[in-house]
Amino acid sequence: MTWYAAYGSNLDPRFMAERAPYSPARGAGWLRGWRLTFAGEPRSVEGALATLVEDAAADVYVMVYDLTDLDARALDTWEGANLALYRRIHVRVELDDGDYITAFAYVLEDYEGGLPSARYLAMIADAAEYAGAPRWYVDELRGRPCQSNGNA
Repeated sequence: MTWYAAYGSNLDPRFMAERAPYSPARGAGWLRGWRLTFAGEPRSVEGALATLVEDAAADVYVMVYDLTDLDARALDTWEGANLALYRRIHVRVELDDGDYITAFAYVLEDYEGGLPSARYLAMIADAAEYAGAPRWYVDELRGRPCQSNGNA
């Protein structure tokens, strides 16, 4: 089993039930010193894609999953890790129960910049809300700039 720190649309347990059906959620937590941002706009019809960058003044809400090897391979495919779109990094997660664990997260292999589509940004905000993120975090996501037409 492998710990996975889900952010973005993977915060939604309904999506993760499809993408990694044999891997239970461990709980919610925070990546302290990381910021959710967007990059790789030319790669997607959804505009820029969600990724993480280090930022001492920021935190990212995550849901931690205990991935089976089969689900980890399936998620690598879903995230494009086998195509070098995203890559795995190890991060320290502060769980809501006060424990700390090391998990992996995906980061985009591209430079920060660009805007996500309105649809994609709403999907991420909805996923955070569904996962139980604090209201201020969801509101901050909903208030971010985005492309109004959904096209890159």
